[in-house]
Amino acid sequence: MTLQQLKYIIEIVNSGSINEAAKKLYITQPSLSSAVKELESEMGIELFLRTPKGITLTSDGAEFLGYARQVVEQASLLEQRYLNKKPSRQLCSISTQHYAFAVNAFVNMIQKSGADEYEFTLRETRTYEIIEDVKTLRSELGILYRNPFNQKVIDKLLKENHLEFHPLFTAEPHIFTSSSNPLAKRPSVTLEDLEEYPYLSYEQGDYNSFYFSEEILSTVFHKKSIHVSDRATIFNLMIGLDGYTISTGIVSADLNGDNITSVPLIVDDKIQVGWISNRQIQLSKQALSYVEELRDVISGYGLTLEE
Repeated sequence: MTLQQLKYIIEIVNSGSINEAAKKLYITQPSLSSAVKELESEMGIELFLRTPKGITLTSDGAEFLGYARQVVEQASLLEQRYLNKKPSRQLCSISTQHYAFAVNAFVNMIQKSGADEYEFTLRETRTYEIIEDVKTLRSELGILYRNPFNQKVIDKLLKENHLEFHPLFTAEPHIFTSSSNPLAKRPSVTLEDLEEYPYLSYEQGDYNSFYFSEEILSTVFHKKSIHVSDRATIFNLMIGLDGYTISTGIVSADLNGDNITSVPLIVDDKIQVGWISNRQIQLSKQALSYVEELRDVISGYGLTLEE
């Protein structure tokens, strides 16, 4: 086993395929495949499951990746200390539901990293795909919510995939809408108040179950409903159509300007937001730094952090 082989495994996971990893490593795909097979033979384990849709880590592979990352990181520190080499390129991937505070924390993490070179990834994506990303280690962390309605389903899925949910905070439901919406100045609103306004939600693709919805009250009927895939679109529809969505109430003026506001929604429900991780690996230094930035950003909004 060599340090180079460990770097190969890490790059394959980061890239999501052997072909893409080979391009980034400037070697041929057969050479990279051969190196992986040699390592698997030497270790006596299978690192990847190969299917027509691509490759995924096995359980043994996930555990091996955790150790590999630690070894490569420690080797880099030794080279910096004794060979005066510059710090290695920093890597970190995060998958999240559509939360402005997750982006704020990501910005802060990068600004404080001090890295001359880095390759960070932030995926705002669907709930099921967040779980898949962390399961397959495409991302080190995922950010999503749970509440009394979806918790049993989410927790069961996390347990089956060796994932853990770490609570960050619990929020009272709010609506996000345009500052020009007639309801924007109210101290609070009810579902009845919202009946004539377009309801905006994030579509969930092939896994469009009520339990995977990004919004609470996913089973409630709406006269006017629009599904979108990204935050820019949902904000444009809030402004253009006086639409609204339901979320935590955390609005970032730095990222969204003053065009979007939040109003408390009077319903008997809560939104618990947290991050998920894979039990089979230890988080990288950069991922841990991101968690700290998340906590700092959230506390800045006056929310109580959960342990």
